[in-house]
Amino acid sequence: MNTEERWVDVAEVATHLGVRRESVYRWIEAKGLPAHKVGRLLRFKLSEIDEWVRAGGGGDDEGVPKEDADEDENQ
Repeated sequence: MNTEERWVDVAEVATHLGVRRESVYRWIEAKGLPAHKVGRLLRFKLSEIDEWVRAGGGGDDEGVPKEDADEDENQ
C-alpha cells in the first residue's frame, strides 16, 4: 500500500481552491504559492497548498489587479 501523497498539476490546484488557473500562476509569482518545477512543468502537493492557505498566503489581494481579484470572487 502506497500512502505517499501524489503530485498534482495547476488545473487540480485551481479546482481544489475554487479559482481560475490564471490565479494559481499569479499567486506563485506574487504571493509565494508553493510550487515545484519538474522539468518545464509545475507540480504541487495539496498538503503544501492547504498549509499555505491556512498560514494566510491567499489572504488579501495585495499585488493583484482589482479586476483579477473580482473575477476570482465571482466564480
